[in-house]
Amino acid sequence: MSDMIRNARKLFSRLKPIRVPDAPARVFRDLWPGDANRGARLLRGEFEVSGSARQLDEWGPSAGPTPWRQAAHGFAWLRDLRMLGTDAARVKARDLAEDWLARGAADPMAMAPEVAAARISAWLGHWDFLAATAEDGFRRALLQRMAQDGRAISASLPAEAAHRGALVVLKGTIAAAVALEEEAWLTRALRFLPGELERQFHPDGGHVERSPAAQLLALQDLIEIRNLLNGCGVNSPPQLSTALDRAGQALRLFRHGDMALALFNGTREEAPALVDVVLTQGQAKGRAPMLLEETGFHRLAAGRTLVIADCGAPPPGRAPDPASGLPRGADRGAHAGTLSFEMSIGRDRLIVNCGAAPAAEAGWRDALRGTAAHSTLILADTNSSELKDEGLGRHPERVEIERQEANGAQWLEAGHDGYRRTHGVIHRRRLYLSETGDDLRGEDALEPFPGPAVPWTIRFHLHPGVTAVLQEEEGGVLMRLPGGQGWRFRARGARVELEESIYFAADPRRTNQIVLTSDGEAETVQWAISRVVSGGSPSETPADG
Repeated sequence: MSDMIRNARKLFSRLKPIRVPDAPARVFRDLWPGDANRGARLLRGEFEVSGSARQLDEWGPSAGPTPWRQAAHGFAWLRDLRMLGTDAARVKARDLAEDWLARGAADPMAMAPEVAAARISAWLGHWDFLAATAEDGFRRALLQRMAQDGRAISASLPAEAAHRGALVVLKGTIAAAVALEEEAWLTRALRFLPGELERQFHPDGGHVERSPAAQLLALQDLIEIRNLLNGCGVNSPPQLSTALDRAGQALRLFRHGDMALALFNGTREEAPALVDVVLTQGQAKGRAPMLLEETGFHRLAAGRTLVIADCGAPPPGRAPDPASGLPRGADRGAHAGTLSFEMSIGRDRLIVNCGAAPAAEAGWRDALRGTAAHSTLILADTNSSELKDEGLGRHPERVEIERQEANGAQWLEAGHDGYRRTHGVIHRRRLYLSETGDDLRGEDALEPFPGPAVPWTIRFHLHPGVTAVLQEEEGGVLMRLPGGQGWRFRARGARVELEESIYFAADPRRTNQIVLTSDGEAETVQWAISRVVSGGSPSETPADG
């Protein structure tokens, strides 16, 4: 029924006359730095989205995967061309915009509310770069389409997507209302903003998509909305400042010692400088929280050692939009990585997840979404969550977590039921970090124990900067960080092997992974990662419980 009402509202909105000004009443500069390398590729006709590059020479369904096409139609790539600061980049931006107006504007993807809203924000944020000195006909065409899109997305409120796209629609509606002086659009957006903020963010500040990358982008949205309202003299609802404060603090939880983000649920290595700019613009203060209870992430920190663990259930899903194919559930970028963790020592990452390629072809995309691409246990080569194009199918519905601290040492005990429906078991994981940070111990178990007939493995993916050597006689792996510090991995109850892996946090790089294969007899696998002190010995005896 809600879709019928929304569609009827869109239809009636098109019957109203639309006013197109000669120029935006107010423009604003896009706050965020672009990527000059991506901009240079665009000059050559290649458009890169999250590590996946294609020729940008068409706009229809055959151009590329849905996320790639969404980004192309959204025009956020204007900041990459602007970053080049050349006349050639400006000309390229206008050529692409003219080509889109001629051949891409009628595509269903272009008319999806979250895509149209992103495009409005991008055009207005780069108006001086894109259109201010362009020919009158080009500016008029942009403004005509902007007015049409503004009217459509205003009528689409409240947004039907359960993910960040709904926040993008509100931001785009506010931007269009301010630029085109449409008070009714602004009033409508402000009406739905408080409720959407409560829907988008948990009380702990974590975003509903449970992704560090989505957390960063959502915080950018909040900052832009705040600036838009402040710029036109409109009082922001109190929920906006609350969401800004909490979301900024939550983002800090996901930063490693190198100041980049942890690789959970579609996240890649965002430039630390960008994260710094966003936190500064958001006026986020204070230290990183140790846990996001409602969102389901925990930090263990001692000495120079940091562990970030995914201890939450994936968000619920929804059917995709039938017209554009865009996913509508908050699980759109979710991975099957429940109870996975990452570990860093100072600025060096040691244990990682493999990263993400959300705009790649389905095979590569889902290989990186799978449980085997995460530092956790996988049972019988079965993902802990079922992967679908629009999000997840079967997934853990209940994740139990208990945290304890004493004398500087920290414990996490967690369990998820992602394998209950497929194999009738619960995966339980215990993590212990010593007060010095020199000793991380873990236990993994399946309850009830499935016996030797059901194989399971535990994977620990290593950062490409880590040098690893298998010590077969000792049943362990000696690891050396780029700075020269040594760490040793040992285990009990499983066979220890060193295999190849891939790291797809930026450009793909080969790396290694430690693989524990159950021996079919031990009901619990114990493992430890300990710093090697002078003399070549680990700082403590590992895997002794």
